[in-house]
Amino acid sequence: MTVGVTESDDGARLRTWTTGSASPQTFPVVMVHGGPGVPDYLAPVADTITDLCLIHRYDQRGTGGSRWEGEHTIARHVHDLALLLDAWGHDRVVLVGHSFGTDLASYFLLAHPERVAGLIQIAGPFLEPWREADRAAQRARRTDQQQARLDELDATRARTDAEEIEYLTLSWFTDHADRDRAWDWARASARALRPVNYAMNSRLNAATKADPLESRVDELRECLPPGALMIGGAGDSRPADALRRLGARLDCEVVIIPNAGHFPWLEAPDLFTAALRAAVKRQTRGGSGGPVFG
Repeated sequence: MTVGVTESDDGARLRTWTTGSASPQTFPVVMVHGGPGVPDYLAPVADTITDLCLIHRYDQRGTGGSRWEGEHTIARHVHDLALLLDAWGHDRVVLVGHSFGTDLASYFLLAHPERVAGLIQIAGPFLEPWREADRAAQRARRTDQQQARLDELDATRARTDAEEIEYLTLSWFTDHADRDRAWDWARASARALRPVNYAMNSRLNAATKADPLESRVDELRECLPPGALMIGGAGDSRPADALRRLGARLDCEVVIIPNAGHFPWLEAPDLFTAALRAAVKRQTRGGSGGPVFG
């Protein structure tokens, strides 16, 4: 694995990781993590395909090793990704997004369809209406005591480190379908992904509402690369039917994995890995000499 830092045109320094091996016969994969406001966590997903292609990951500006303070916009993050492709020397790549990363990958596709050879979306994007069902599912997975404690911590202006870990764990354990392991998974994430950039989270979530993907589905369908795939978990608090509806509107294949939540590689690793590897094999073929789509 190669760890690097790429400087953006405004001085922001973006931490990157590169694994796998390059081949002129295959397009590279770039993974786009979710959040927004947390660093990259997709190393376990990258590990499942390192024998197939070259894989890049990065911390989005304002997170992890990409420290930066300033105004966050979708356009700025799309531009960062384009600059990273330039720095890595890639004209076209296969994008693999997760959660909010599926939104960012979609906005990138809209802005630069000529640079996207393939698209694999994991646990997203979720287009309205879905939030009400998500909130209801999350609330059902918390006890009254857990919900009261979450509300208390949410109202706490300055949380201690221990309180922040508890707050994030209470916020995130409902993402998992496996109720026996959900708390431990969420607590591990809460410990590893701090500090959360809450300002970034707020600004980018507001930006997606100001320019909603719901209003650009026809554009997305027009520039969607052949073989694009959406992977979701049947046990995600976010409704799998929302992915199916979007897939139908985009004419995009959707795979819903049973007994899996928002992070399907944790709960159904064999089924998830099989679906991801098949899609990567199909979409990375062609390399620099392949046909131009979109």
